[in-house]
Amino acid sequence: MNEKSSLSRIVWNGMYSIQSVALFFLMLSVTFLVFIQVILRYVLHAPLMGIEELLLFPAIWLYMLGGASASWEGTHITCGVLTLYIKRPRSIALFHAVKGLVSLTVCFWLTYWAYGYFRYSLRVMKQSATLYIPLVFGESALFISLILMSIYTIVEVRDYFKELIKAFKASE
Repeated sequence: MNEKSSLSRIVWNGMYSIQSVALFFLMLSVTFLVFIQVILRYVLHAPLMGIEELLLFPAIWLYMLGGASASWEGTHITCGVLTLYIKRPRSIALFHAVKGLVSLTVCFWLTYWAYGYFRYSLRVMKQSATLYIPLVFGESALFISLILMSIYTIVEVRDYFKELIKAFKASE
């Protein structure tokens, strides 16, 4: 194993470890906030105003980082109807490569628009209605998660093209 691949593997695994820890703490915070709201509302009969608003921020991050995590793991939802009809390994590899390129194009396009929305959010600096929390904390989740999804999709497309090259060499 060369030094460059070892370093990239450390960076790659480090990125995912940070993302996993963030997801863990986001799940804990959502659970804790819901628990506090239930205790306050139904046990003490004293609902705390704004806890639902506060709950939105970790929920947005949890949803978006969860999508990025599924992209990294390759467990995101796909519709594999065409793969039922494609039988040859070379055709399957070509289908995966084209699918990956389309996914990458869509991902880049969405990331571009999310960047524009992120810039707008920074410029306007809207605040939440009750607690006056800057909404950029929630709105930035879209842009950051789409950057991660784009990176993971690039790696997936690279793997698909390696598979395609192997399939073409094997059929010769």
